[in-house]
Amino acid sequence: MLPVLANRRRFSDLSEQEIIALAISSEEDDARIYRQYAEKLRNDFPDSAKIFDGMAIEEDGHREALISLHKRRFGDVIPLIRREHVSGYYARNPVWLIENLGLERIRDEAQAMEQSAEAFYRKAAERTQDADTRALLGRLAAAEAGHERRAEELEDQFLDDDTRSEEDKHAHRQFVLTWVQPGLAGLMDGSVSTLAPIFATAFATQNTHTTFLVGLAASVGAGISMGFTEAAHDDGVISGRGSPIKRGLASGIMTAVGGLGHALPYLIPDFWTATFIAFAVVFIELWAIAWIQNRFMETPFLRAVFQVVLGGALVFAAGALIGGG
Repeated sequence: MLPVLANRRRFSDLSEQEIIALAISSEEDDARIYRQYAEKLRNDFPDSAKIFDGMAIEEDGHREALISLHKRRFGDVIPLIRREHVSGYYARNPVWLIENLGLERIRDEAQAMEQSAEAFYRKAAERTQDADTRALLGRLAAAEAGHERRAEELEDQFLDDDTRSEEDKHAHRQFVLTWVQPGLAGLMDGSVSTLAPIFATAFATQNTHTTFLVGLAASVGAGISMGFTEAAHDDGVISGRGSPIKRGLASGIMTAVGGLGHALPYLIPDFWTATFIAFAVVFIELWAIAWIQNRFMETPFLRAVFQVVLGGALVFAAGALIGGG
């Protein structure tokens, strides 16, 4: 067993004092998380930030009530016990994993936090024999359950329909600029630019192994090049396009995926079988690009199809003519 796990206490082994101390530290942590969410959102979503400020204040009130209870029952010295010290206790995702995923993800995480806290207080109330402690824990469980309603009240206070719609549009735009746009550019580049070298090699050699190696090299090389180019040419500060690392990853990975899609069929030994499958993959890739352009970039579908299919056909024809010559 890992030492970190062996040193954890089971919840069933905690004393009532330790349960209250655990609740105090948990409320403090949750308030800090909500304030970090608020700070993250304040520039782009100021009204949503006010909601998380309000929820942090609610958690402060819970902590103060628990501290008062501890002082009455056990004195001023509160044992140091945190959620990571207890086996099976509900965990919190690190803030930096959540805050980078957008407004809706943060809202969903906050809802999950309240649900897990409610379950904890109900379980803790069952463990105590003191009437005042049981009553307080029951009230806190009800308060956590009511936080969703409280969040709705705060939304009504700070978010009218127009503001909510505007924030959602901003979040969608940021998602498109940070992930979709560079990913789409990478997919287009990987799918189209690698057609010529792959099919030129295929028709020139009619050797599936050689064609696969050329396709693999072209796809990986293009992915690395596109990824570094996207990350290096714009830090996102002025353009507002988001983290260059995220954009570089989206562009690089999708470029490699676009090229590998019609390179992998050449793992099949039979040349014509591999080639016909590669044709089918190219067809799917080009239609997928047209759909993404229409869905996220609001490009008219027929125009997107014409641009992508025409470009792909020209590059494919160039590769086939060069390889066949």
